[in-house]
Parts: sequence; structure tokens; C-alpha cells
Amino acid sequence: MRSSSSTLLAEPGRPAAGLSLVRRRLTDGLSLVRLAAWLAVAALVLVPFGSMIVLAGTEHLATLFEGDVVEAGLNSLVSSLASALGAVLVGGALALIIERTDIPGKGALRLFAFSPMLVPPFVGAISWVGLAGPASPVNRWWREQFGEPLWSVYGADGVIMLLIVHSYPIAMLIITAALRRVPADLEQAARIAGASAPRAMLTVTVPLLRGAVLSAFTLTAVSNLADFGIPSILGTPERFTTLSTLVYRYIQSGTVDDPLAVVATIGVVLLAVALLALVLDVLIGRTSVELDASASPAEPLPLGRWRPAAAVLSWGGVLAITLLPLLALLEQSLLPAPGVPLTPETITTDSIERALTASGTITGAVTSIWLAGLAAVICTVIGLVIGTLVTRTRARDNRALHTLAIMPQAIPGLVIAVAWLVIAPRIGLFNTPWLILVAYVTSFLALVVQSVHAPLSATPLTAEEAARVSGASRGRALLDISLRMAMPAAIGGGVLVALTAVRELTLSALLLSPGSQTLGVVIFSLQQGGGSNAASALALIVTVVGLAGLGLAAPRRR
Repeated sequence: MRSSSSTLLAEPGRPAAGLSLVRRRLTDGLSLVRLAAWLAVAALVLVPFGSMIVLAGTEHLATLFEGDVVEAGLNSLVSSLASALGAVLVGGALALIIERTDIPGKGALRLFAFSPMLVPPFVGAISWVGLAGPASPVNRWWREQFGEPLWSVYGADGVIMLLIVHSYPIAMLIITAALRRVPADLEQAARIAGASAPRAMLTVTVPLLRGAVLSAFTLTAVSNLADFGIPSILGTPERFTTLSTLVYRYIQSGTVDDPLAVVATIGVVLLAVALLALVLDVLIGRTSVELDASASPAEPLPLGRWRPAAAVLSWGGVLAITLLPLLALLEQSLLPAPGVPLTPETITTDSIERALTASGTITGAVTSIWLAGLAAVICTVIGLVIGTLVTRTRARDNRALHTLAIMPQAIPGLVIAVAWLVIAPRIGLFNTPWLILVAYVTSFLALVVQSVHAPLSATPLTAEEAARVSGASRGRALLDISLRMAMPAAIGGGVLVALTAVRELTLSALLLSPGSQTLGVVIFSLQQGGGSNAASALALIVTVVGLAGLGLAAPRRR
């Protein structure tokens, strides 16, 4: 009987074989690694968001219908929808022009068109204050000629315009990816049937982009719904309050009873909107027609006599929204005070020296660097493990693990900050820089997971299978082959995390504690405190260094 029992344990397909399989999985350590990955995701995502939902409850629902909350909610809704619509129109037009026409300088135009995505939105807002603020050179000249400024960037229209500028690259990226998958054969068939090039593009190509356009609109609307930097700099002077600036005011001023519960209620509403948008995006992707790109490239639409005009308009518009703000930052950095005209006599480096030597700048730089560095290391390790597990193993929980790990990427930073504010007092992180660190990891973990997931999912499993045939365990095969293959991508994602976190504002401003101000908070405080020239100088330095770092971190094609 014992011999028979032993035989049964070794036979595949029997219940006892399942126990043996569990033992083997535990002994190779892979299950322990998966358990650790789940615990990390639960601690970073499920616990803070769950605590926020529990704290919100139903007691403070009436707060959502109070005057200032309703006004801020309507302002947020209008600005997010209007900016998403503008971003889709601008991004879609540029995608079509660059990918489907014979406009000159496509490569350089594409690079410049994507550059606003690399500049922090609050830095963009500061630069546009120097370009179109009340004391800008254009408005000063216009006031001298006609008695009033031409246009001030402060207010709702300025907020919407800046949100469009900083979100259209995302829409352009999504639409471009979809456009490259539209078979060129369809357009060519329409051309053979007698349709002109513009008619073929408008009647064949554009309708096939409907899913990508809806997806771009949804994602940009949710992203802009809770942006903090642009409304706080451009909206506050004109009393244009959004939900993000209202939450900041509640947290900083303490003008309401039980502010954490109130902001948690607002955060739950924003979380529900973000998750609904995520579900809609998934549904849009499932209902969209999937097409395989043809091997032959699409024939560019000849612009003919309109080519010079299209080139001037496209290049002029892109350069105006990318280079002019940076030049405005440079101008403000070289002036002693706002409103002073730029002349050889007024040029000075005092603002730059003041920005670099201020004690707050040094403290903020040190804090930002070590917080961003630690966040990058933690995200690299966790993201490498999760990205490898969900792509190189077969487990039922892979999709759930991957979805939870990348979900915060679709959730506004405001909601992440509120979630960690709710749980911070219970775990001893309140008023400490560690609170900003865990919020960074939650917010930016998806960057590494996606960086690892993309190349590994496109790589066959033949190398791991060969290692298993040679006698290696599953864990050893993953360690020696999969992790080593994914390491460069994970390091690249970690560098991106560091460069993004060091310039971040929303999380840092809402989770600020004594002695833990970051570079973003320093620039924001200088701007709000009247030191706009020093803020412009520091913003310019941070932007140039960040762009240089992103350029060096970009993958090189071999």
C-alpha cells in the first residue's frame, strides 16, 4: 500500500500531484517572490486607497454640495473637458500632418512637438507668466499703445490653454501609434478608386482613428482634472479655483472641520472618475477594430502649393509653444524684478545667484535628489520583479498583479496624495519626508513595470525553456535569463522615475512637512511669494538639467 501510495504521489493528474507541485514551487522560491510582489502592491495601492474610501464614508457627502466645492468641481470639469478636446484636436492634427503628409522636417518637428511633455506643467505656467502675464513685454507694449493689455494668461482661459499645451503630446502619442497601424493599402485602394489624397485620408484613415481619439480624450481629461501646478499659478490670482487648489487650501489653512475626511471624500469622487475612465478606455480598446499594419509605408499626402503655408503654420505653432516660454524664462532670469524692460543696462545675474544660493534651494535640491534617488531604486527593484513575473510566468493572478501595479498611472496625483495623507498618521509617516517617498513609489512604479513589460512580452520564451531542459529550476531560469534581459529596461525606467520625481510638485506640495520641501515646492513658493524672477531662474535651471538628463536616458538605437 505504501508503494502504491508513493506511486500515486508521483503520477501526474492525481490530487496528490498538486501537493507535490506546490512543494516544488515553494522550494524554488518563486512563490515567495510572487507573495512579496503582491504584498508590495497591496501596501502601495490597496491599503492607501482603501483607507481613503473607508474614511470618506457617507458622513461628508453633503460637503460635495457646498458652494465652494461645487464651484471648484464645475471649474475642474470645464477646464478638463475643454483642454482634453483641445489636446485631441491639436495632437490629432499634428499626428496626421507629420505621419501622413510630405511636410518638410518631419523628424525635427515631431521632436519639438513632444517637448512640452518633458517640461513640468508648473514650470510651463511660470514661463507663460513671463510671456503673456500683465508685466510681459508684449502686454506692456500693447498697454502703451491701446491702454490695456492684449491678453493675460491669468484666469480660466489661461489655465485651459496651458493644460492643452502640456497634454496634447499625450494625445498625439496615442493617435500616432494608432495611425501607424492603419494599413496603407486601404488609402491606396481609395486612391485607385478615384478618391483624391485628402478625401482618402478623411474618409478612410480618420474614421479608423475613432477609438484612439476617444482613448486620448478620456486619458487627458482625467489627467487634467486634478492638475495642481497650472491652476494654482494661473487660476488663483483670478480666483479660478479647481478641486486640486481647493484641497490644497483645505489642507494648508484648516478652514474646515475634519479636513482629512473632507478631502478624502473629494479624493474618492476623483478616484471613481479615474477608474471609470480606465474602464471606458479598456472598453474602447476592446470595441475598436484591430488592424495589422501593411508592410508598405503609406504614401505621403502631397500638399502641393499649400506645402509652404502648412510648414510655416506647423513649425511656427510648435516653436511658439516650445521655445518662446523657455526664452521668457531666460529673460525673467536675467532681470532684477518683474516689469523691468530687458536692456543691456538691466541684464543681471542676481536672480540666478539668489535662486542658487538660497538656503531653501539647497535644502530642496538635497531633499529632491535623495527622495527621487530612493524612489528610483525602490521602483526599479519592485518593477523589475513584477514586470518579469507577469510576462515570463504563467499564473492566474498575473493580469490582476499587472493591473494593480500600473493602475496609479491613470489616477491623478492629487488622489494619491490624499490617500497617503489619510493613512499616514496611522503608520507614523505624517509630517515626515518618508510620506513623500512612498507616494512617489506609488505614483511612478508603473513607469518601470511598463518599461520591463514591453520588451519582455515581445521576447520568446525559448531561452528560459532551454535552461529548464538543462536542469535549471524556474526561479534560476528567471534569475539568470529573464531578469538579466530586463535589467537595462528596468534601469532606464528607474532613471525616468528619478528625473520625473525630482521635478514633481503635486505630491510634494500636498504632503509637505517641516524640513522636507522639494525643488518643485521651492519654485512654487518663490513664485507665490513674489520672487518670480528667482523662481524663473530656478525653473529654467531645473528644466534644462531635466531635459538633458532625459536626453541622455533615452534609449539609443543600435
